[in-house]
Amino acid sequence: MKVAKDLVAASATPMVLGILAEEDSYGYAILRRINELSGGELDWTEGLLYPLLHRLERLGHVESSWRSVAGERRRKYYRITRGGLAELAEQRRQWDTVVGALKEIWPDRPQPLTTFPRGGFA
Repeated sequence: MKVAKDLVAASATPMVLGILAEEDSYGYAILRRINELSGGELDWTEGLLYPLLHRLERLGHVESSWRSVAGERRRKYYRITRGGLAELAEQRRQWDTVVGALKEIWPDRPQPLTTFPRGGFA
């Protein structure tokens, strides 16, 4: 299954802020975490992630710093700020509203494709 670009874009900010709320992280580790959380369904690229991280940094939602780990190259780590935590809380409220509405209109079990609600689509 391929997730639509619009849905990926809409969920990008809360996903990255949520990951950074767990712990500070660097780009490649964030990409791996997204892939892991989605069971491989969200295969983000650096071209999606880094512009988002830079935008979040400009907005004051994340801060970055270069760190060196023994035996490894320097990496730019990102951490969520207080403003980022507030933005994450707001994003969560909005997503809870969207998910709640979808749960109301989607049945618990998938309907066969031949069944049309209220006579529509036939």
